Amino acid sequence: MCCMPSGESTQASVHEPEPVRPTEEDRIAAAGSELIGGPLGRRALPGRSWWTPVRVIALVAIGMFALGLVQKAPCYNGAWFFGASSQYTHACYSDIPHLYQGRGFADGLVPYFDKLPGDMQYLEYPVLTGVFMEVAAWLTPGSGSIQDQEQWYWMVNAGMLMACAAVIAVCVTRTHARRPWDGLLVALAPAFALTATINWDLLAVALTAAAMLMWSRGRPLAFGVLLGLATAAKLYPVLLLGPLMVLCWRAGRWRQYGTALAGAAVAWLVVNGPVMLFAFDGWSKFYTFSQERGVDFGSFWLILGQNSDDPLSTDTVNTLATSLMLLCCAGVAALALTAPRRPRFAQLAFLIVAAFILTNKVYSPQYVLWLVPLATLARPKWRDFLIWQACEVAYFLGIWMYLAYTTSGDAHKGLPTDGYHWAIGMHLLGTLYLCVMVVRDILMPERDPVRRSGDDDPSGGVLDGAEDVFVLGPAARPARHAAHFGGPRVEWGRTEATGSSL
Repeated sequence: MCCMPSGESTQASVHEPEPVRPTEEDRIAAAGSELIGGPLGRRALPGRSWWTPVRVIALVAIGMFALGLVQKAPCYNGAWFFGASSQYTHACYSDIPHLYQGRGFADGLVPYFDKLPGDMQYLEYPVLTGVFMEVAAWLTPGSGSIQDQEQWYWMVNAGMLMACAAVIAVCVTRTHARRPWDGLLVALAPAFALTATINWDLLAVALTAAAMLMWSRGRPLAFGVLLGLATAAKLYPVLLLGPLMVLCWRAGRWRQYGTALAGAAVAWLVVNGPVMLFAFDGWSKFYTFSQERGVDFGSFWLILGQNSDDPLSTDTVNTLATSLMLLCCAGVAALALTAPRRPRFAQLAFLIVAAFILTNKVYSPQYVLWLVPLATLARPKWRDFLIWQACEVAYFLGIWMYLAYTTSGDAHKGLPTDGYHWAIGMHLLGTLYLCVMVVRDILMPERDPVRRSGDDDPSGGVLDGAEDVFVLGPAARPARHAAHFGGPRVEWGRTEATGSSL
């Protein structure tokens, strides 16, 4: 009798929704699963095995990260230190070893407080990233040649960034509880592995992914604190507060939004306040550098400038880029308030960060890391994700081949300017394509892979299943956009009565 399930547990198991199996709804996922024995069967019991989705995906992410380290081997063994263009021809460049000496870590200088020799007077990174860099410097042996120290510094940072990669994979996997295997999109993303150790962006990405997980669990204060810390490491996470505000406006969840906003502001101030008070010039360097920086790699502004006899000034580009971004923000807000059904938080988060990337005056190859977790949550469709990733890999190769061309002197080994413009175009078109797919899902919710399974907004936390209280346009008239309404209840993706697809 001790082994018999109770009536209560049996009833709960009957009503508990089944996990979504991507191999049953995604042809690319089904085809790819043949490499490991085919789609998971209905009689499989993954929950009773040590090999849970979270553990599998975390291990896959670490394995892919390790492959990314192997890809950097030619640079580790010499290309970072010898030859002007070899680190570009091998496509293994990283800022990390170069900035160990270039930003004073080798000399024991304190970031933001001590001036640096050369043109860059202070560290040009946000405070929490500076702390991350300094901790890695503390863990780097100070003996041996400068080359040995730079190699150690890169390895120490790689170990810390690998932990960030594992956190990202786990958080994305757990955010959509019924869709854990979508986390494989993050773990297997080729651009993720290739760019993970170019810079320190994974710290902010990990904190943002953890914040998204906390919001999905209905914990707005924890979300705000983590997002504030992420913003203290990189500027882009603060953009998520905009679409979240509009969604909370539509759902009438102002108290939860206020809690999140307060948590983010306090966390950001706790990190930045001391440095701001005692080393303002060093603290402000990140912001002044971002403002004064000219048009740089990867942006459509660079294409315009390199094909113009009279390129736009930096101030003009700043004004135009800011105006374009504000227009995109207005468009996202209008979409959120007029869509036939309230968009999912992850969808708008992806769109707003993608808009910033598309309109910005610079696109470093590691910026793709910002979008990978958001793209996975916004549009977990293997075909579209891989199309976008292919474009990003093309850009990754294009920028290094272009730099090889510009640094190889008269030999001109690599990709000329026109070819690099095509690589930029691939990146822009790939990102725009994924944006179009997400917007289509918002306007036609029945095409959304997440909602097709019957969910509302699994990453939405307090927004999941909430009624609309403020809507504009045609959606304001009685329609299916509300989670609850007078009359028979409809579960999106299928009806409760028949279970058939809508």
